[in-house]
Amino acid sequence: MQVSKRCEYALRALIDIGIAHEAGREILSIGELARHEQLPVRFLEQILLQLKDAGWVESRRGQRGGYALARPMDTIRMGDVVRLVDGPLAPIRCVSKTAYEPCTCPDEDHCGLRMLMMDVRNALADVLDRHTLADVVEVTIRKLRRDRIDPPFLGTP
Repeated sequence: MQVSKRCEYALRALIDIGIAHEAGREILSIGELARHEQLPVRFLEQILLQLKDAGWVESRRGQRGGYALARPMDTIRMGDVVRLVDGPLAPIRCVSKTAYEPCTCPDEDHCGLRMLMMDVRNALADVLDRHTLADVVEVTIRKLRRDRIDPPFLGTP
């Protein structure tokens, strides 16, 4: 399985908003976020709208507007973000929990490929669902500090 660029950017944006939150910045402008991640603003706007519709971020208008977390970081599981943006985690449809479709093999119950891909799906879901945005933000900040790099978004915009 490979996450799409859109999903990668959604995850990076959430992590940046989480880092800003931990640095005492409740609001992060889309311009700052786009510059930091080197992403086109228009594409980032679409991604943030999807995250907003999911209830994970909120937007504020105006000169000091931008994006903020809409709920605690420890309630946002990485697996949920990937599912929102890219759909089911299953590498093939016949092992999906949410988008199951029968495969073309003659004996699905005894299909070795299906059994293997079910293990892949389960392992991927276990890892992604075990980690929250809070976990990823915390390890990112810890590694930045270990390498003596100030976390981004300190201070005011």
